[in-house]
Amino acid sequence: MPNCWRVVASMPSCIAPSSAMPEGRRTLRAVLEESLQARWYGPVPPGLALRLVAAVYGTLMRLRRWAYRVGLLRQHRLDIPVVVVGNRTVGGAGKTPLVIALVTALRERGWRPGVLSRGYGRRSRGLQQVDRRSDAAEVGDEPLLVHLATGAPVAVDADRINAAHTLIAAGCDLLIADDGLQHLRLGRVLDIEVQDARGLGNGRVMPAGPLREPVPARDVDVRVVHGREAEGTEVPMRLELGDPRRLGGDPMATSRPLASFVGRPVHAVAGIGHPGRFFRALRGAGLAALEHPFPDHHAFTEADFATMRDAPVLMTGKDAVKCRHLGLDDAWEVPVTAVLPTAFLDTLDHRLRDSPRHVDP
Repeated sequence: MPNCWRVVASMPSCIAPSSAMPEGRRTLRAVLEESLQARWYGPVPPGLALRLVAAVYGTLMRLRRWAYRVGLLRQHRLDIPVVVVGNRTVGGAGKTPLVIALVTALRERGWRPGVLSRGYGRRSRGLQQVDRRSDAAEVGDEPLLVHLATGAPVAVDADRINAAHTLIAAGCDLLIADDGLQHLRLGRVLDIEVQDARGLGNGRVMPAGPLREPVPARDVDVRVVHGREAEGTEVPMRLELGDPRRLGGDPMATSRPLASFVGRPVHAVAGIGHPGRFFRALRGAGLAALEHPFPDHHAFTEADFATMRDAPVLMTGKDAVKCRHLGLDDAWEVPVTAVLPTAFLDTLDHRLRDSPRHVDP
C-alpha cells in the first residue's frame, strides 16, 4: 500500500533519519522508507499520530473483509484455479522471485500458467499485455521482469477480473495473482503469503507498523519463509544470486561469474522494497560494493548513475528492466532465483488439480 508514504511524509516529527543507512547515493524517499522500517522492525514505538491513523485504517480494512465474508461485497469466481501470492507487510518480501519459481515449476508439471498484476507504478491505464518489447514505465517493473524471466503470459490491469479473463482467452488454465493477498474481489483456490526474516515487525497496521491489514482470523493456506528457519507447516525458500548479465538490447547478453567482481571496486544499486537484502547477499558473496539504495519502483534516469562511471554497476533484475535502454556502459543484472522444496511443488500441483475453485475470504 504505497500511499502510506504520503501519510507519513506529513508527519516529520514521527521520523528520525536512520544511522544504519548504507553509504552511497541516498534519496529523500529512500531515507524516509529506511527510517520508517527501522521503527516498524525496531524497539522504538510509533508516535501518537501514526497510531491514530493506523486505528482508523485498520478498522476500515476489517469492515471491508467482513463485507466480503457476509456477501455485501461480491467475490468473483473463475472457472480455472487462481493462486494468490502476496505479503501482509509493506515493502519487498520476495514475492516476485516466488512467482517466477511457481510459474516455472507448474509449467513443468503440465499447467499453462498466466500471471496477473495491477502493475503498480506504471504510467499507463487500463489493460496492458506484457511482451519482451514492453516498457516498464507502461506495464510495471515486476510484471515485465516476470514475463522476461518465464515467457509466460502476463496481463496488467487495476481491474484484475478483466486481466484474468484476458489470460483465460489466451489459453491459460491456471492464474497466479502477483501481490493480491488483500484483493478479495478475485476468488482464489489458494493464498500464499511470503515472509522474510523480519516477519510482521511490530504487528501494527500502517503507518504505525508494516502491516497492510490487520491479521485476519482465517490464516493463509501456505506461508513461504526465507531468511529464517521454517516453523511447523511453513515452507522454506532460498534466494540464490546468479551470474551477472550485462545490460543491453542483446538477448544473448554477456554473463560472467559473480566471483569475478570480488576484490575490485563495484557499485550496487537497488530500487526494491528491501534494498538491504540485496546488499547483504552481495556482501555474503564476498563483494565490497558501494551501496546505492533507491525507493521501491524508482524510475531510473541516466543522471542517477552520473557518479558511478568509475566502476561496474550491479543491480537487481527488477531495476535492470528499467535501465536496459539507458545505454549504461558497465551495468550488470544480478538474477535472483527462488529455490523451493520439490515435495512442496508436487503437493501444490496435486492440490490445484483436486481442490474446489475458491476459498472464502
